[in-house]
Amino acid sequence: MTAPAPLAGYVVGVTAARRADELGALFVRQGATIRYGPALRIVPLVDDTALHAATVGLVAEPPEFVVATTGIGFRGWMEAAEGWGLAEDLAARLRGATLLTRGPKATGAVRAAGLSEAYSPASESTAELLAHLLALGVAGRRVAVQQHGEPLPYFADGLRAAGADVVEVPVYRWVGPADPGPLDRLIDAVLDGSVDALPFTSAPAVASTLARARRTGRQPALVDALRARVVVACVGPVTAAPLAAVGVPTVQPPRARLGALARALAEALAARSPRLAVAGHVLQLRGQAALVDGELRDIPPAPMAVLRALAASPGRVTSRAELTAVLPDGGEQHAVETAVGRLRTALGRRGLVQTVVKRGYRLAVDRPHA
Repeated sequence: MTAPAPLAGYVVGVTAARRADELGALFVRQGATIRYGPALRIVPLVDDTALHAATVGLVAEPPEFVVATTGIGFRGWMEAAEGWGLAEDLAARLRGATLLTRGPKATGAVRAAGLSEAYSPASESTAELLAHLLALGVAGRRVAVQQHGEPLPYFADGLRAAGADVVEVPVYRWVGPADPGPLDRLIDAVLDGSVDALPFTSAPAVASTLARARRTGRQPALVDALRARVVVACVGPVTAAPLAAVGVPTVQPPRARLGALARALAEALAARSPRLAVAGHVLQLRGQAALVDGELRDIPPAPMAVLRALAASPGRVTSRAELTAVLPDGGEQHAVETAVGRLRTALGRRGLVQTVVKRGYRLAVDRPHA
């Protein structure tokens, strides 16, 4: 029998707008099912007066430092300048400045424009980029900062506090999705227990997801679900900040890369899935499924909710009232009995779930299985 893929049985929700397919593919290759619910869309600001004014100002009064935070943003800036007939003048001013890039995407865009970067942090962290810039000395010097899809107040304020003349360059901005339906359905899936993990690649995506839940009266329930059951992974501390503010713990990779994010999330899911010896079989929960003696068994939502409750305290008798409380749609005593019957069928092995007369149900645990 072929072993199931590492994430087979898990459902991962993807809220990313940019690179959503790339991120989803990383989890699909490991066997996961993906639910897409874009929390953002990118609105280019090619005709925006603020971008034009910043560009004209930098051409007239060249910067000594230029910070490129994203590849898409830097390319958009150069394309806008070309449309205004300012591309050559802007490139000449940037060539005379010290260029710093936040990561490989921004570095690639800078090089594609015929320019070269002086520094790019290995961590791809804006905090590390700011620290390096401050160490160079910015007092009395002009610094252009290409925005990261949303304002970076702490970055610009940190430079200004050190005496820099900061020019913020807003190339594009994040706004909510044009159709919030997929995001609404993803939030509902988190609430009903049918999503096991949420990776986030930007703070705006986190903020937009929480804001949508708040506007629709679901934020308290969403935060509770993210705290208690869902594995939440963020590409770095800046992305995680809005979640930390509401008390949601997050998993973060050592490097701010999509591949590292996917690995960190997979490891966190595996750590939450202990194996149990039950009635002579090996049982392991996997999100929306279970492994029984290494065989993946898909389990419907209500029986899965019962199995999670039983596995939370292996071997302990769980009352019908407790099990009723965890069912997705609630119900009466017969609803629990129906869910237990369906669970036994789905597991495909006899004796895993025992009935304890007048008390409830328990897993027939032999001992913890390492």
